[in-house]
Amino acid sequence: MSKKQRNIIALTSAMALTFGLASNVGAMHIMEGYLPGGYCIGWGILCLPFLAAGFMSINKKLKEHRNLITLLAMSGAFVFVISSLKIPSVTGSCSHMTGTGLGAILFGPSAVSILGLIVLVFQAILLAHGGLTTIGANTFSMAIAGPFVSYGIWVICKKANINKKVAVFLAATLGDLFTYCVTAVQMAMAHHADTTIGAAMGKFLLVFAPTQVPLAIIEGIITVLIVMGLETYAKPELRSIGFLKEAK
Repeated sequence: MSKKQRNIIALTSAMALTFGLASNVGAMHIMEGYLPGGYCIGWGILCLPFLAAGFMSINKKLKEHRNLITLLAMSGAFVFVISSLKIPSVTGSCSHMTGTGLGAILFGPSAVSILGLIVLVFQAILLAHGGLTTIGANTFSMAIAGPFVSYGIWVICKKANINKKVAVFLAATLGDLFTYCVTAVQMAMAHHADTTIGAAMGKFLLVFAPTQVPLAIIEGIITVLIVMGLETYAKPELRSIGFLKEAK
């Protein structure tokens, strides 16, 4: 491993762990037993075309630019570390950042679906963070819906000639928030026996808003700092994916 690659990995780890001093509490990923079997299967099936597109996207990029392996691995590691850090919320629940905005900006949203799935499987098995039966729902919210919004915001900001740092911040922040909007919809669809889906969704959003909004802002700031670091230590890789050229 070259000195430049070690610097990239060290930078990512340091930035994520800086905000990692949180207590070990229940996870925001939908846990085992919180979704009926039909919903688990349905969300899993819905993820399949996105995962197929993600696999092809990653395969194509690595064939064209083998030197992107380190940057891709770093993006996945960032998702794993930062989404494992759980901050206590109200009513005994908790919130956490997602980290998927960085990968969506660099590699596109399809590639992040694969990275997110890998992260969610390891978190469910090793950390009891989320669940295997709910892997489809968690993948759709965190690894598909959020990254697509992040990428959309990034593209819109570039076309509008918005400052790059502001664009990165908005993409990461809004992608994080949208992930939890989708999670609230998923929970509301499965648990609205005594009320409407809309009212149930509002209750779930209110539960996480006090901690999730500031966490999303923090994630946006961290993502901007990491991009700044990458522009110093990984210029060839960023040029390979067109990031620096498109940002000028």
